[in-house]
Amino acid sequence: MKKIVKTLFAGAMAFSLVACSNGGEAEGGSDTPATTDEGYKIAVVTDVGQLMDKGFNQGTYEGAQAYADAHGISMKYYQPANGSDATDNDRIDAMKQAVENGAEVIVTPGFLQATAIEAVAKENPDVKFVFVDGWAMGMDNVTAIVYKEQESGYFAGYAAVKEGYTKLGFTGGGGGANPAVNRYGYGFVQGASAAATEEGVDVTIKYSYKYGETFSASTELQTQIAGWYANGTEVVFACGGSMFQSVLSAAAEYENAKIIGVDVDQSGESSKVITSAMKGLSASVEQVLGQFYDGKWDTELADVAQNLGAADDGTGLPTDTWSMTNFSVDDYKALFDKVASGELTPSADVPADANNGDWLKGIDHVTVEFE
Repeated sequence: MKKIVKTLFAGAMAFSLVACSNGGEAEGGSDTPATTDEGYKIAVVTDVGQLMDKGFNQGTYEGAQAYADAHGISMKYYQPANGSDATDNDRIDAMKQAVENGAEVIVTPGFLQATAIEAVAKENPDVKFVFVDGWAMGMDNVTAIVYKEQESGYFAGYAAVKEGYTKLGFTGGGGGANPAVNRYGYGFVQGASAAATEEGVDVTIKYSYKYGETFSASTELQTQIAGWYANGTEVVFACGGSMFQSVLSAAAEYENAKIIGVDVDQSGESSKVITSAMKGLSASVEQVLGQFYDGKWDTELADVAQNLGAADDGTGLPTDTWSMTNFSVDDYKALFDKVASGELTPSADVPADANNGDWLKGIDHVTVEFE
């Protein structure tokens, strides 16, 4: 997986999208290059939220689109009906539509896709499925890409405290039941604790899944985060797709309010973003598609979950857009090397239902205020 290093921290690519609605069915867009007589060969079926969400859906989509463009392969994306309220049946319908339109490989970001993948993959054994943020499902036509989000969260929490912030916030999507988000959050707390211990300071972290169940922006979330900023929170880790927009709107009300982005480099969205806890979504999707089209599915991908971290350049902070002044790129690289080498291993020991604060108590130099 070392090829990922070449593209993980590149800036987000811009694409021209042509969206259409199919009368209550899955929404989709036709992407370049144009469809062939066999239909659209690569498909992306999005998770909840918007396609260009400045986060998880977008990073996954951009990887698939980049591979399609580079190799002249037709591609189409599909958004399940009902948006943030999409059901398993909506996702199944979107995947079936992709199959009917000629897909030979379907990229599906998000753990909510599991039930739909199982149903459609069993019915279509000749179609391959890439389950991003998923797990091995016991089927030879399904492969999974998993990330060590606790590492990126650790880097971000450590950086924030080293930069001088001691009043932090974390707002997470998935209602406490999304494993990837939970790992991000726990890593964030661990990194903040490590830096606070080194600096001899005490840190407070506001921590909540309260308004993030659907990963969507909302007035309720904006009000909550604005309240955090009003009461002294300095920087908030916005960990959940379109939730970023609510945090950004809240931060806009306060001159010194700062944000940490997630999944992709979100610094281009606002000068308030001090860094982003990233994973190699685009690069890893490109690589898996390359393995598939190189004929390596059976030998390298079938019923396999590849767990990517710093050692694979699958997690990290973006250094090309570095805006911090007290915590340097060199300091970050030294920390990154410790994680990549295994000298430092952030824990991923998060409960399946993390929607309470008990498991976050007793962390050195950090008080977690769970809401």
